[in-house]
Amino acid sequence: MTDINHLHQQAIGLLQQLIHLPSFSREEDKTADVIEKFLQQQGVKTHRKLNNIWAWNKHFDPTKPTILLNSHHDTVKPNSGYTRDPYDAAIENGKLFGLGSNDAGGCLVSLISTFLYFYDQDELQYNLCLTATAEEEISGVNGLELIIPELGTLDFGIVGEPTQMQLAIAERGLMVLDCTAHGKAGHAAREEGENAIYKAMSDIEWFRTFKFPRESEVFGPIKMSVTIINAGSQHNVVPASCVFTVDVRVTDAYRNEEVLEIIHQHVNCDVKPRSVRLKPSSIDKNHPIVQAGIKLGRTTYGSPTTSDQSLLDIPSLKVGPGDSARSHMADEFVYIDEIKEGIELYVKMIGELVLSSKS
Repeated sequence: MTDINHLHQQAIGLLQQLIHLPSFSREEDKTADVIEKFLQQQGVKTHRKLNNIWAWNKHFDPTKPTILLNSHHDTVKPNSGYTRDPYDAAIENGKLFGLGSNDAGGCLVSLISTFLYFYDQDELQYNLCLTATAEEEISGVNGLELIIPELGTLDFGIVGEPTQMQLAIAERGLMVLDCTAHGKAGHAAREEGENAIYKAMSDIEWFRTFKFPRESEVFGPIKMSVTIINAGSQHNVVPASCVFTVDVRVTDAYRNEEVLEIIHQHVNCDVKPRSVRLKPSSIDKNHPIVQAGIKLGRTTYGSPTTSDQSLLDIPSLKVGPGDSARSHMADEFVYIDEIKEGIELYVKMIGELVLSSKS
């Protein structure tokens, strides 16, 4: 077991190393190298697949349940509003600046520190599985999703994203639907054909007004929005097809596949989901890890943003140091003290579960 202050200083140094290296989604090999080397220097046996790194606690016991500790090391590209070097990693007035410092570097190094805190302790009630993953910012297939089959059975997960260490107990899923209404071309002046725009209108009205029977306690109703539409080639031709796009924000009251089935039952147009991978996520408010956070004064809420939670089929809690409002902003930063608080709270929350028999 390592001193929290020492872990905090290590975490700041590691985060500065990561910020120095560009790590755009699909280009995270250099930061993966740094994380892999850092863990190995702490005596941790690591595993790697592409730009994803994972490890288990030293005294892993296959008869015990396992907690996943996950965060990502890829970033978006810096926007044009930056007034400072996005890779400088300067510390000024208690702020560590740099691309990815807040989303999700502070969370990642805090979870790594927490993992190291418990790493070599024996007789833990749970195993710990640490994953530092790629392609989160683009919901890519070569990130967490790629290595989930390698991780074995997981009981629940903690996903590190900037939440000011409040407890996101649910997260919306996302489906983007490409819809096509079919008609028959004809001359507009002679009232020929079947106008695909008119056919689309009735389906669009259904998307606008339909209320799903079940509502989430956290989010309320599912939200469906028609966001793009395209039809027609010239003014005097009745269009044979009308194509439109629907943004569907799925809540934890339904699975994506259930929502898609209901849509198919009610509309006449062809509906093709681009993906059903980005699932809604939730964890029961009475789950021990949530209760451990509440005991420490944390509040619960539902997160409108998508994270690696959407790729998990286990209960998961999204929580981490930093502020979601700073994610992707120019001159991104995380407070040094936020990282220390993150480590302390992670250790206390997880300790409530894994050290329970020793208390």
